[in-house]
Amino acid sequence: MKKLDTTMYFITDSTNLSEDEFLFRVEEACKGGVTLIQLREKDKTTREYISLAQKVHTITQRYDIPLIIDDRVDVALAIDAEGVHVGQSDMPVKLARQLMGEDKIVGATAKTVPQALEAYEQGADYLGVGAIYPTTTKVKTVLTSVDTLKEIVKAVPIKVNAIGGLNKDNIGVLRNSGIDGICVVSAIMKADAPCIAAKELREAFDELQQN
Repeated sequence: MKKLDTTMYFITDSTNLSEDEFLFRVEEACKGGVTLIQLREKDKTTREYISLAQKVHTITQRYDIPLIIDDRVDVALAIDAEGVHVGQSDMPVKLARQLMGEDKIVGATAKTVPQALEAYEQGADYLGVGAIYPTTTKVKTVLTSVDTLKEIVKAVPIKVNAIGGLNKDNIGVLRNSGIDGICVVSAIMKADAPCIAAKELREAFDELQQN
């Protein structure tokens, strides 16, 4: 498995964007210092998903950034992506791990300590925990307190990232939480300058970790 750095985990959202604009934003995020990218498409057909995933993978490989496919193990396998992420209503982590193999990254969503422990025991490499704040994405969100986030960090030995409505101005709430990184969607995807937004987020998180 590639070295897993979840410090700046960028999750895509292609809503209302042309493919060219979407791919441009993905590349700008890569230039800005994101360390992991998840392609998340809820409405595309399998063929459309695979086609877009191949194009995104071409970009991420240039920057040596692992590409994670949300939900769809078949798409991840089809393009030989570095990993897959499964939510609580998706394929169980154990089965995703069996299908992906030991050399790939398998991530999972967890909102409680029991969910986190189950995902870890089934073979997850990292957890996305949240939502910390309400989000504007189309994904159904249940808010998770920072106290629960801290409990999850203490409960499992794998990497834990906070997710949900995070941006450079509000991540201070995560200080001393022990997390390994943050997951962001809109803070980069909807930014006027995605490259600069990614750099500023990375700097804000690094500063958070030092204090």
